[in-house]
Order: sequence, then structure tokens, then C-alpha cells
Amino acid sequence: MGKIFDFQFMIEIIPSILKGIPFTIMIAVVGFAVGIVIGLFGALFKIYKVPVLNKLTGLYVSFVRGTPLVVQILLIYYAFPILIKLINFKFGTKIDISWIPAVVFMFIAYSLNAGAYLTESIRASILAVDKGQMEAAESVGMTMWQAMIRIVLPQAAKISLPVFANFFIGLLKDTSLAFTAAVPEIMGQAKIQAGRASRFFEAYIDAALIYWGLCIILERIVAFIEKRNKESA
Repeated sequence: MGKIFDFQFMIEIIPSILKGIPFTIMIAVVGFAVGIVIGLFGALFKIYKVPVLNKLTGLYVSFVRGTPLVVQILLIYYAFPILIKLINFKFGTKIDISWIPAVVFMFIAYSLNAGAYLTESIRASILAVDKGQMEAAESVGMTMWQAMIRIVLPQAAKISLPVFANFFIGLLKDTSLAFTAAVPEIMGQAKIQAGRASRFFEAYIDAALIYWGLCIILERIVAFIEKRNKESA
């Protein structure tokens, strides 16, 4: 009978699992950054009730928030090849997506997911800014966009900082689902190492500790930024 728990194996595979950190961080950062852009436009479409776009944004937000992230990942991962095949068939093109790495599809999936959630967060933050400031800016000759960029959005960003920070930490942990599309991030690397020796418990403990460590680092960074903001206020 083999060892019930192999501590030595757990230590030995840590370097291999750590190789997944760049993929984990890339997916989280790209998803969050693009998600903010999507969320900003989505929030503005809803605040100003832009015809058609307001309804489409509402539908998009409802779908993403009403379906599991893992389903969205698999839909993106399998839908794009089908879409390209349809385009090739209809227009006679020969687009080849076989060279596109799986992580690119994860960028798309996580960006769309983040965009839906951040739409509501950004909308709430913008609405939390005193409307009188927008009126005052327009009274001195600023256009709506100038007032939004120079006055409203900076204040909304400060208001939403804690929400953004918590969301990013959650997004970082959610990148563990990217292994379903064969992306070698932390969880993917842990699964590979576990499969080689049939030592899943040890590998998953490593993954959990690494995620925990990353989240602690992020929490410290966020606390430092919030402290600086309070001091400069």
C-alpha cells in the first residue's frame, strides 16, 4: 500500500505548479482591463438609455450574470471555431485558427464576464457622484464628455476602488476554471502534476496555497492604495 499522503511529492511539484502563475495573472489582468472598458461603455449606455444599445447591454448583462462562468468559457472555446468555419463556408475564406493559443479564448471569455459585472458596478459608482458637479461643469462650458472624463469618472473610480479590488481578487481565483480549456495556469499545472503520479490531494493543496498567497499579496497592495487615497483626500 502506498503512502496516504506524500509530503515530499507535494514539495517537489511546487516549481512546476508555479509555472502557471504567469497564465493566471495574464488572464486576470487582461480580463479585468478589457472588462473595465466594456463595463464603462455598458454603464453609460444604461445611464443615458441609449436606444437599442441600452437593451442589448441589459440582455448581455443578464445572460452573463445568469450563467456559470465555466459554461461561458466552454461556449467561447468551442463557438469561435464553429463561427470561423461558417465564415469560411459562406465567404470562401480560408481563415485558420488552429494557431491561436487557448489562452486567447480565455482572454475573450473572462473579459466578457468581467464586463457584465463591472457594468453594474461602474454604473452605481457614476450615479453615486453628486449630479450637481456635472451641472456645474457644463455651466462653465464643458461638454458632457469633458465633464465625465475630468470630473465624474475620477471620483467614481475612487468610490468603486474597494469593489474593483474585491472583484479582481475573485477573478484571479476564477481563472482556475481555465484549465477546462487546457490552459496551463495554476490549476491546470496542478492537474497535470497530479495526473502523472495520481497524487491529486497533494497537488491541489499546493494550488490552494499558491492562490492564497497571491490573494494575500493583492490584499496588501489594495490596502496600501486605499491608505494613500485617504491620505491624499
